[in-house]
This record gives sequence, structure tokens and C-alpha cells, in this order.
Amino acid sequence: MDGRLTKPLAILAIIIALVLGVIVGATHILGGMFGPNPKTIASASLESMRAQNRLIAFVARYVSVVTSQEERLGGLVSSQRTLILPGDVRYELDLSKLEPNDVTWDGSSRTLRVQLPEVEIAGPDVDLNSVKEYGGGGVLSALTNANQQLDQANRARAVADLRKQAQGAVPMRLARQAAREAVERSFAMPLLAAGFKDVKVVARFPTEGSDEASYLVLSTPYEEAIKEAERRRAAQGQK
Repeated sequence: MDGRLTKPLAILAIIIALVLGVIVGATHILGGMFGPNPKTIASASLESMRAQNRLIAFVARYVSVVTSQEERLGGLVSSQRTLILPGDVRYELDLSKLEPNDVTWDGSSRTLRVQLPEVEIAGPDVDLNSVKEYGGGGVLSALTNANQQLDQANRARAVADLRKQAQGAVPMRLARQAAREAVERSFAMPLLAAGFKDVKVVARFPTEGSDEASYLVLSTPYEEAIKEAERRRAAQGQK
């Protein structure tokens, strides 16, 4: 080869190498900026979940059986009433409470961590169509409004008992598990669709690992719960 061409060719080769290096580097950077990114996908999933507002993670039905008795004249006259009251309780997550800092990405372990808001217990929604009331009238019921008073007392106690059952350790554990799984799926599915097969999503409640109860009670006063059930039953009867 002519020695006079060696130096220009060497310079040209260096320039081409530099250009290729710049192109490869730019491609890598742009791919990271505009290609699939776990943080970007997680942020989009977060906004989508916040827009849903509330997630009903778990629904359970409970039945309360209560008995009230009233006695007068030293027990000579009495009235007794028993109420069997079923009711549904919803275990919900207020997804609007999720904030960006509740969703963190750990690049070293490729894990997306989500801190959940507390589970909220809503209800109970009493089922008046399945209510059963038993009791003897007797002399006291004939002379007074004892039955009405006992029925009112039974309903208040039954609704309170439904709420107490709903806050038990077993249903709360099931509700938390259902909520975690639902949120983890909601974040994992877009990541899998984008090709991130090795990403793990872990959702946890703030109080997990402590003795503090992880729920909020959003109960309806028993008078309103009964009236709402009566309105629903009346509406169904009109159809």
C-alpha cells in the first residue's frame, strides 16, 4: 500500500470508530430514556389505580343472633324477642391515597415495592329479606310496646355484633391477602406485558410486622343501615 495513503486512512478509520461509538452510545441512552422502563410503567400503573378510587378486595357475610328480654313487676310479666340478622361487609382499599413515594423501585433486586393504605371495613349492609324474628308476646307485650322496644334493641346489638365479627383476625387476614394480591397483579401485569419477566412486585401494609391493627372502620349507624336495607327491599318489591 502506498505510504502516502496510510496516514489518511488511519485518520478516517479513527473518525469512523468515533462516529460509531457515538451512535452506539446515543442509542443506548435513548433506549433507556424512551424504551420500556420499570419506573415509568409503575408510575403509569399508579395513576391508573388512583383513578379507580376504591378497590373492593374482599366481601364477607356474617349472621348475628341476639336475644333481648324485658321483665316487669318483679319478673311476674316478661317479654322476649330473638333476632337473626345477616349482613354483608366490604373490605376496601382507598386507592386515591396511594402516593408516588409509596411505590419504590429496587434496581439491585429488581423489585417493585408498594406500601398500601389501611384496609377499610365498610358496612354492614344488612339483608332484611333474610331477617327472622321470634318471641312471645305475653301479657307485657299486649299492655305495652315491649316488642317494638326489644326489636329496636336487638337490631342495634345485631349490627354491632356484625361489625365485631368483621374485625376478627381471620377475616382481616383474608382481606389483607386479597388486597395485596390484587394490587400486586395490577402492577405486575403491565411490567410482564412490557417484557420484564424477572421483576417482582411486593405489596405490604404499613402496620404489617407489628401488633397494630391494619384497618379502619367506616361503619354506618345501625338506624341508617336498617333504613337503607328497608329502602332497598321496597325498591325491589316495586320492580
